[in-house]
Amino acid sequence: MIKRLFAAIVFFASQSLIAQVKQAQNPIIFADVPDMAMIRVGDTYYMSSTTMHMSPGVPIMKSKDLVNWEMLGYAYDTLASINELNLTNGKNTYGRGSWASSIRYHNGIYYVTTFAQTTGKTHIYTTKNIEKGPWKAISFGPAYHDHTLFFDDDGRVYLIYGGGKLRLVELNPDVSGVKNGTNEQVIIENASSPAGANTGLPSEGSQLFKVKGKYYLFNITWPRGGMRTVVIHRADKITGPWEGKIALQDLGVAQGGLIDTPDGRWYSYLFRDYGAVGRIPYLVPVKWVDGWPVLGENGKVPEKLDLPANKSLIPDIVASDEFTRKKGDPSLPLVWQWNHNPDNSLWSVAERKGFLRLKTGRIDSTFLLARNTLTQRTIGPECSGITSLDISNMKEGDFAGLSVLQKNYGLVGVKVINGNKSVVMINAGSGKPVESPGIPLIQKTVYFKIECNFKEKADIAYFYYSLDGKSWIAIGEPLKMTYTIPHFMGYRFGLFNYATRQAGGFADFDFFHIENQISKEH
Repeated sequence: MIKRLFAAIVFFASQSLIAQVKQAQNPIIFADVPDMAMIRVGDTYYMSSTTMHMSPGVPIMKSKDLVNWEMLGYAYDTLASINELNLTNGKNTYGRGSWASSIRYHNGIYYVTTFAQTTGKTHIYTTKNIEKGPWKAISFGPAYHDHTLFFDDDGRVYLIYGGGKLRLVELNPDVSGVKNGTNEQVIIENASSPAGANTGLPSEGSQLFKVKGKYYLFNITWPRGGMRTVVIHRADKITGPWEGKIALQDLGVAQGGLIDTPDGRWYSYLFRDYGAVGRIPYLVPVKWVDGWPVLGENGKVPEKLDLPANKSLIPDIVASDEFTRKKGDPSLPLVWQWNHNPDNSLWSVAERKGFLRLKTGRIDSTFLLARNTLTQRTIGPECSGITSLDISNMKEGDFAGLSVLQKNYGLVGVKVINGNKSVVMINAGSGKPVESPGIPLIQKTVYFKIECNFKEKADIAYFYYSLDGKSWIAIGEPLKMTYTIPHFMGYRFGLFNYATRQAGGFADFDFFHIENQISKEH
């Protein structure tokens, strides 16, 4: 009897453990994937997000379970070829570029829309095949702030946009621009009012949904002294009148919308500011009560979800790269983005087999203004980025290596000064770059590693170099990473090479490895 009882206890305990392991956990993506917009087509979910000044832009992701996502592509390769986006003539578009997007599927066509302060335009991209493209681009002025694209049941097409005071404008049926004779109209005078009069951030981030004949408009607001808050308005007509209420006020998880599953469950996809790693996606369950979507569990964001367990973000959101390509394939995996538009004549994965070659084509004074820094996200709760660099062909004044990119960046790399090569670390945690004493380097290959700790918003990065790829030597001071509004993006690993004296040198990167762990010594 006792043996049977013990066996039963063990069985139920193991089943409970298995159930816990199978559950999804928030955040569903511990990486910078902000401003999500989401649709379901059949049993497949598609999501667009924001990467602003990065190129290519507006990443498109795919999932079968709402939890585990993979990169599909980008809505555009180049938003526009202008000084700000090209990092030319001393100009940049850090923290700007393309902002919050909207994604829709209508009559067999996928639509992804965004807007850009940099161009002053609203940009709409369409395709019949979201997984393979190609995408057709349409743009028109003005840049409709944080708009939501909406196809109504009567065939009319709208944008709702703005901050605080929300407006409606009708588009041509082919979304080529604003419909002639149409005037924008204010549909909600103060969308922040459900959260009180003490508004810090006026309601923005509009996302509109129609469920059982009613319109539901999601927004984020941020009461002064409070936290990021979800506000929902509903109406029987798109022009109103609208009634609103607070839908969620917990952990600062806010801005997003609604998604349903094929079996009839509802969720809200939202994100949370989480320090230096960036703005990270969450899911909260939704129940319908008296015609309102009720978010969370007793008003709280749950840690666990009744969805399949999270898999590693490697290799679908970030990934290692050996830079080995099949003959005739000059491409980069989708996890990579350039910091601003690249100069495609100055990089190659074909000129030397198994290497990424970054060539210098001009003189730059600072890291942040240098072109062709190749980046991908850091991930939480901790991660490491490692690379190997052949420095044989660097010229006087060149600087190449591994970075964590944000306004207050950190670099570890090789500088060439007076014909001598040395390993240096630069720490811009204070807002101004501070360079460590150089360590002389006589061999042609050197290895670099940066470890990032985002646990409980520790936001510390550690820098290392190695002469053999096995024994690592700490260099410089740890970087206190800071999420800054001027860049408006989580820290990214970056491979860089730029010239400060003369153009024409190059650096060869043998690989980039990313791991979801750091040294135990931290």
